[in-house]
Amino acid sequence: MSDATSTPSNIPERKEAVAPTPQNTPLNAAPIGREGLSRPTVASIGEDDEESEGAGGALAGLSGHPALRGLMQSKLASLIGRSSGYIETLPPAVRQRVTALKGLQRDHNLIEQEFQREILELEKKYAARYEPIYERRRALVAGEQEPSPEELDKGKQVEQEDGEDLAEEASVAEVNDGDDAVEGIPNFWLTALQNNPGISELITERDQDALQYLTDIRLSYLPEDSKDGQPGFRLTFSFAPNEYFSNDKLVKSYYYQDEVGYSGDFVYDRAEGDAIQWKGEEGEKDLTKKIEVKKQRNKNTNRTRVVKKVLPAESFFNFFSPPKPPTEDDDRSESELADLDERLELDYQIGEDLKERVIPRAVDHFTGKSLEYEGLGDDESFDDEDDYDDEDDEDDDEDGPVSRSHPPAGAEGQQECKNQ
Repeated sequence: MSDATSTPSNIPERKEAVAPTPQNTPLNAAPIGREGLSRPTVASIGEDDEESEGAGGALAGLSGHPALRGLMQSKLASLIGRSSGYIETLPPAVRQRVTALKGLQRDHNLIEQEFQREILELEKKYAARYEPIYERRRALVAGEQEPSPEELDKGKQVEQEDGEDLAEEASVAEVNDGDDAVEGIPNFWLTALQNNPGISELITERDQDALQYLTDIRLSYLPEDSKDGQPGFRLTFSFAPNEYFSNDKLVKSYYYQDEVGYSGDFVYDRAEGDAIQWKGEEGEKDLTKKIEVKKQRNKNTNRTRVVKKVLPAESFFNFFSPPKPPTEDDDRSESELADLDERLELDYQIGEDLKERVIPRAVDHFTGKSLEYEGLGDDESFDDEDDYDDEDDEDDDEDGPVSRSHPPAGAEGQQECKNQ
């Protein structure tokens, strides 16, 4: 329900749809919501285009040249927001009416801002209603409490509706019997995070052991008297005592800009994360760094010494050290700003995935059910022809032309599942 917008002028092409940032959408900010962002479509080469395919291939080869591509992007970026000259050719009376429409648009924008702020307040209201459910979930995951008969009945009904193969039920005595009884649900949040396609790419093998101590993730909204009075939300990660860091909680806060974006949605401004208090000496337990050890020999004395060099490392815990948006007087190169833009997009997208997907549907991520709905209806693959039978064209001709204006049977149900 939020969105992210704004500024550097030369923004490279994006192959993947990711969360907009204050840097990558100068004119039209795409909304950030539960269903993510739309993906651009690319026209395929048809029969009429086959003759020009050779020439197009040559042009595609030239466009792949870094210097030429950079020149093209710079030229296109310079045209953004520039008038085509059409409005200037209109009669004065018509131009005045267009000017009046701009005033009406401003009135519309003011109402839109009010609408978005009321939506945010509604989200806060329902967040308070979710809280007892999340607290109960935390207690069950931690093993502090056991499921009630009513909760088990509701869960079994869900499993039946989903068509799951139910194992033979164990009695309460059998569940609690034995010295090796397992408390709670081990690795619940680690598994849930690993079953989110975007977040799983951030988790390294070194991270997995530390994330086994993750006991809960909560969403809360920033109060009106928060820093700078900006709206936004907060993600709180709770950890059991562990050998890696002394923090029992790690908080990541996302701030929105005061004004809504062009599309009428909130715009990301920045993110801030807690400093992690790593244990060990010389960054020994710091998962965001790696220590490179080298032996050096003195040419004169022939003695050797051990040199340790601390280098940055990929880690999920870099999430708590988010990149800072560039300032107006930023003197970094275009390539550096482009890299920063990608990092900002990724950071905002991960925050949205946690807020809109993982936290509300943690058990679906733990079981893997959520993967059934990732990209449903967007990128259905037809590569494996063995899974399909060819339709008889003659039968189609006898029955008349097949209408493509309506989805196939069952498509409505699939779309509804995607929006759950």
